[in-house]
Amino acid sequence: MNNQVSVAFATTKLKADFEALKDGKSEEKTLHKDLCQTLDALRLDCGLGIRVPKRIWPKFYKKHYLITNLWKCNLPSGWRVIYTIKIDEEKTICMILEWLTHKEYNRRFGYHDS
Repeated sequence: MNNQVSVAFATTKLKADFEALKDGKSEEKTLHKDLCQTLDALRLDCGLGIRVPKRIWPKFYKKHYLITNLWKCNLPSGWRVIYTIKIDEEKTICMILEWLTHKEYNRRFGYHDS
């Protein structure tokens, strides 16, 4: 892709939650650092993550964000970042929809823990 890639958050609350992590407890600061590294990597290659097959997209994302594609990146310690890519003639936006623990991810996507 030759156009400019940027990263944005789907909601202002999500952006505020991201910003709050850097002043949180040790685990939250670590998550903030991991998210920052992933967001920087997405700015370089928005296809860095794993494309989620359409047949398993949660209704939540389809309803709330009207997605046409869905991606995930695995973070250290089991966290997942879920995003969609929006492209127009001038720019590509990696829209961050949420980040989840492995357990929350399994629940969101309808997987069952053993």
